[in-house]
Amino acid sequence: MITPDVLAKTGSEHGIQAAVFAWAAVVTYHGFAVAWEWALSKDAKVFEKSKKIGIPAMQWLHAIPNGGSRGDDAKSRAIRGATMKAEGVREGVADIFFPVPKYPYHGLYIEMKTPTGQIRPAQKEFRTFALAQGYAFSFERDWQDAARLIQSYYENTGASLQLKDK
Repeated sequence: MITPDVLAKTGSEHGIQAAVFAWAAVVTYHGFAVAWEWALSKDAKVFEKSKKIGIPAMQWLHAIPNGGSRGDDAKSRAIRGATMKAEGVREGVADIFFPVPKYPYHGLYIEMKTPTGQIRPAQKEFRTFALAQGYAFSFERDWQDAARLIQSYYENTGASLQLKDK
């Protein structure tokens, strides 16, 4: 069974981010408790007992394409990069956005990094901008930390979030 841990095992930013979205898909249809039980136990039987009381807002958690592999050679990378730029892709914009306002924030941005990944100046600049506009923003290096942040954000009752700036 492909669980978030299996996806994140690659150690790549893509794998870690895919793990977040696998967890989020289960949350959408079954809720936080079932998603965590499934992800941590790796037991698909949790779905059999689920009352299917999900979090519909989770369907709007989405990735923002802003990097990664764009082709097999220099020419195809240049063409794809130019196409993406023309479509509005911007350097530094975070990887994940949850467009649900939770006081005092307008939404949640998450920039995923590997444990050793470097934060680029454009990403720091976007973080500063997003925070100034009233959005929550965090750098996360582990799928479970990102998932806990999303859950904490969604369930936020005014308590402060643990937002990471490194």
